[in-house]
Amino acid sequence: MTPSLDEILRNGVKEKLARDEVVASMMVRLVRGVEIARIAKSAGFDTFYIDMEHCSFSLETASQICMAALEIGIPAFVRVPANTPEYISRVLDAGALGVIAPHVRSAEQAREVVRYARFAPEGERSANGGLPHLQYRSFPTVPANLALNRATMVIVMMEAAQALERVEEIAAVEGVDMLLVGTNDLTAEWGVPGQYDDPRVAAAYERTIAACRAHGKHVGIGGLASRPDLVEKFVRMGARFVSTGTDLSFLMAACTQKARNVATLSR
Repeated sequence: MTPSLDEILRNGVKEKLARDEVVASMMVRLVRGVEIARIAKSAGFDTFYIDMEHCSFSLETASQICMAALEIGIPAFVRVPANTPEYISRVLDAGALGVIAPHVRSAEQAREVVRYARFAPEGERSANGGLPHLQYRSFPTVPANLALNRATMVIVMMEAAQALERVEEIAAVEGVDMLLVGTNDLTAEWGVPGQYDDPRVAAAYERTIAACRAHGKHVGIGGLASRPDLVEKFVRMGARFVSTGTDLSFLMAACTQKARNVATLSR
């Protein structure tokens, strides 16, 4: 018996967010093999995202990892290097269950991302049959596209002062699911890179959370892996998606600690 669309197509992140639960994510920049999907799942992450903006991964590499994630039941997202249809629609066709759009500065730019990421009537994503999300099975176009729209997350990054000035307008854009605050780029733009205790950081999260609450959207925390105290603070304020760090940083931290442990034996 052919499984139904609802049985095949689920996004556990959207389900957790709908229950107002906190979502744990990691960023993939180093590991090019499908093993990283299983590692993320076994470690207990709800999702991970491939950072094509800041790594040399090809679309083929990202696609293989995303398809592995589909098979083991962990939603994979992709942060694209540019907010253009040739990136957004292709990573979604390749197996991603969400797209992260960097450097969005206006409601119009957010609407463009939605148009590229969603099928009609919500957007203009080009029709495509035989997607991995559907196990390459054939389903009627209309219900399949509607189900894909429901399962796909559209996440725009708030990492520019200009975006913060328009955060209420951006949060109001239909089809956007989450605003992910890029704390590192924000502090760099303010001329205080890495100074997370700058009062503008907390103010940025407060304003973004208020705007998202008013429009039924979610808020993500990015760039604060080194500051669990601030992560806890912003989660208590209402943020619900936490980017915990990169595969590279996790590997370096574990390796450094192991080497340090052995070095202390000779003292």
